[in-house]
Amino acid sequence: MKLSVFQVILLASFGALAISGMLIFALFVGGGKGNTVGPITIWGTLEPNAFAIVLRQASENDPRLSQVTYVQKDPATYQQGLTEALASGQGPDLFLLKQDQTVRDTGKVIPVPYSFLSEAQFRDTFVEAANPYLIPDGVLAIPLVVDPLVLYWNRDILAGAGFAKPPQYWEDLSTFAQVVTKKDESGGIVRSAISFGEYANVDHAKDIMSLLIHQAGGLITQQDNTGRLVPALMLRTAGSASQATESALRFYTEFADPSKAHYSWNRSLPNSRAEFVAGDLALYLGYASEATSLSRANPNLNFGATSTPQSRATSRFTNAARIYALAVTRTSRNPSGAMTVAALMADTAFSRALSIALGIPSANRNVLAETFEGENVLAEGQALIARSWVDPDPQKTNAMFRGMIESVTTGSARITEAVGRANQELAQIIGQ
Repeated sequence: MKLSVFQVILLASFGALAISGMLIFALFVGGGKGNTVGPITIWGTLEPNAFAIVLRQASENDPRLSQVTYVQKDPATYQQGLTEALASGQGPDLFLLKQDQTVRDTGKVIPVPYSFLSEAQFRDTFVEAANPYLIPDGVLAIPLVVDPLVLYWNRDILAGAGFAKPPQYWEDLSTFAQVVTKKDESGGIVRSAISFGEYANVDHAKDIMSLLIHQAGGLITQQDNTGRLVPALMLRTAGSASQATESALRFYTEFADPSKAHYSWNRSLPNSRAEFVAGDLALYLGYASEATSLSRANPNLNFGATSTPQSRATSRFTNAARIYALAVTRTSRNPSGAMTVAALMADTAFSRALSIALGIPSANRNVLAETFEGENVLAEGQALIARSWVDPDPQKTNAMFRGMIESVTTGSARITEAVGRANQELAQIIGQ
């Protein structure tokens, strides 16, 4: 990763960086700065240069971080490689754990006891989307950064269609799509307004559907009165006879229905990110971290980014995000040292520096409350309103979401039937 000139200058200002450790860990981490931690290895999928720069600068003021090493792993093989390494006793001391992997990876982790970090302290310190790390035994992992969804838009396409800005509300998307989408003489789509309706060729389709369900007032999973995880796709919206998941699924799939005036996507098209990079897709829902790679993929692409659309029917703005947190492995030869490092890296100063280096927001509310030159106001605002859900098994729920969407677009099931089947599958995945 090559840091921008601004990032290099700003990171240089951390030459006198003093890492004190989070106040909430004061008793556990200790107030001294002696080199008592020892070697600590971290595995993750994020870019390594940012970690190297920030760790080097921080260790100049706190020698406890001087022997911390971050190793980047291939996202495609990360989970399998981590599992195999831990089974053989060769794994890292800490690893980056995403919020959707908390249930599946619980057995790999030593939680931070609530006696050191209470649930209330956790909620007050970190963004709402980090709540899946809260388990009965304590805090599963310490959040570092949050990567929220944003709406990327093609300025040239919108200007040519007479739009100065993309829609702020989903209710306006139908009219927008009718104007922006272009078809050839045979009815084939040659330019799409938005890549909604299918699963296989829509990047982040599961995350988009999750967002729509939450914005409609629904839930995907929840805990019952006994604390058990249960499916919630059939949950009725409070004060209404409507069902949030059905509403979200209907809205999403209609854009792939040729009988609708706002038909703008089908499964024969390339994947959504490729279409946006090629300049043939007006709106693309992607993660804030994708901005640089989109520019590199097509330097001539004239695009901007804005907040994800909301619904006029709700008074609470909601978004989706990925959270990356540090988890202590059960096989660590130095678990107390690993927990100390996790606490130090979650400190406001370190978290701020790492956020700048990675180009995505910190998960620490103290950092998000700050104002400094060059901050990504859009991404930070979207991170604050992001919500997430407890995913029992990402791979299996991927298949569940795909089945729910494609059963509607192929006509094999009605909306209500598709949601009912998905809810049953989710119960099986959870183990009910």
